[in-house]
Amino acid sequence: MRFLAAALLSILLTMPADAQAKPQLFTLDHPAMGTTYTLYIYAADRAQAEAEAGPVFDEIDRLEELLSNYRPSSELSRINREAYPGPVTTDPETFAFLAAAQHWSEVSHGGFDITVGKLMKGWGFFRHEGRIPSEAELDQLRAETGWQKMVLDAANRTVRFTAPGVELDPGGIGKGFAVDKAVAILREEHVQAAMLSAGSSTIYALGVPPDAPKGEQGWKVVVPDPNHAGEAVSTITLRDTSLSSASCAEKHFILGGHLYCHIMNPAKLRPVEGMLQVTIVDPSATASDALSNVLFVEPVAESRRLLTTLPEDHALVITGEPAADVSSGASTGSACHPMRWRDTIDARRCTLDFNP
Repeated sequence: MRFLAAALLSILLTMPADAQAKPQLFTLDHPAMGTTYTLYIYAADRAQAEAEAGPVFDEIDRLEELLSNYRPSSELSRINREAYPGPVTTDPETFAFLAAAQHWSEVSHGGFDITVGKLMKGWGFFRHEGRIPSEAELDQLRAETGWQKMVLDAANRTVRFTAPGVELDPGGIGKGFAVDKAVAILREEHVQAAMLSAGSSTIYALGVPPDAPKGEQGWKVVVPDPNHAGEAVSTITLRDTSLSSASCAEKHFILGGHLYCHIMNPAKLRPVEGMLQVTIVDPSATASDALSNVLFVEPVAESRRLLTTLPEDHALVITGEPAADVSSGASTGSACHPMRWRDTIDARRCTLDFNP
């Protein structure tokens, strides 16, 4: 889904008062990486917008071919097959991607973990067939999961797994990585104002819309209320920065009246509970994508501690138990935990927690 009213995040755009005003805002969609990438771009006409969007979407397609764990021909799939006993020599770009993933694993002490490929399959998320693994299966998954089981050698640009059965899943960082690379293309094209969204996961806002109201310093983005569809919990202005959101709303399954989220707690080998939504702003889309997952997994107190080491970041964490009937929008006891959040929060939507 795009970042519109029905998505986790929605974009408020002020359309030009003069229909003939130039440049105009164009919206272009492109399916990739299991979602829809949407580019909001200002151009003189649609032909120019499509010409500028072409290289951006080509870059996303190129990265999907490199990093997809659904395509047997991808470099990531080759690593999954061959890195044990390994080592496997890979290209500079894939190595940089894996190094970024390992960095956030180290920073979060395993809260972020790219080695959850088998874990996602064990819980049925890889093929969208939710299931609860047996205790014997969980024991096996424990042997096949763990960020320290991936060893990178920067000098030789190799990756190896220290145990059989380890599989990488790029889902918690791949879209952000692609957004960063695509935005670099926009900058090379000297695009002054655009916004790129990777479904409901990550966005990057470039420049200031030329038709923004006087005094407006960027793109207005709504952070939705996870309990009430179509309602906002906060609105934020973004300029030359990224925002990522993690939530169970779009990917989950329900068994026995219980909702199981697709975001895994690697230490517990099971879906995260007690969390509704995490929204975080960081200059890097790669970082914000990974960090949205880290903060979704970690206790609120640990997330606050982590944010003290990231002075450019601010986040809004919303805790609570999602309702099994997600269409009802109901949950129990939701609380908003702002972490250097700079914008107003609608206190009607949640209990505010400003504890350090």
